Amino acid sequence: MSKPSKPRRSPRKPKIVLSSTRLVELEALSEGMMRRNPELAEQLVEELGRARIVSPRRLRAYVVDLGREVTYRDAATGKDHTVTLVLPQEADISKGFVSVITPIGIALIGLAEGAVFHWETRDGQRRKLKILKVAPFEKETLQSA
Repeated sequence: MSKPSKPRRSPRKPKIVLSSTRLVELEALSEGMMRRNPELAEQLVEELGRARIVSPRRLRAYVVDLGREVTYRDAATGKDHTVTLVLPQEADISKGFVSVITPIGIALIGLAEGAVFHWETRDGQRRKLKILKVAPFEKETLQSA
């Protein structure tokens, strides 16, 4: 007699922190996305719903926010990636500017350095990613490059 297998639980999601002003901004973005991409909008709403909200001045420098440069490692490939999280109108993947309303942008927002999270790529692959570093975006470095 074999034991019934336990249903596979999805890994626990890491905690996220957002400033109160960022929450309002992201809620407005999710509302605007509802007709164009309801699945992605729902994903953003779900993340916003589980966030701990703080005043803007209490948001720590090591937490992913718009305008901050994020370095993360993909456990499957061992590669590090550095991107800057931005609003949709500022997105430019060739410059490493990733929109907050993309799957990876939604997954990154509000995470702290050291957080490990699972992310599903557009082609359905499940990846384990770790936030290595969060830093303020320095425009001078990109403009001179």
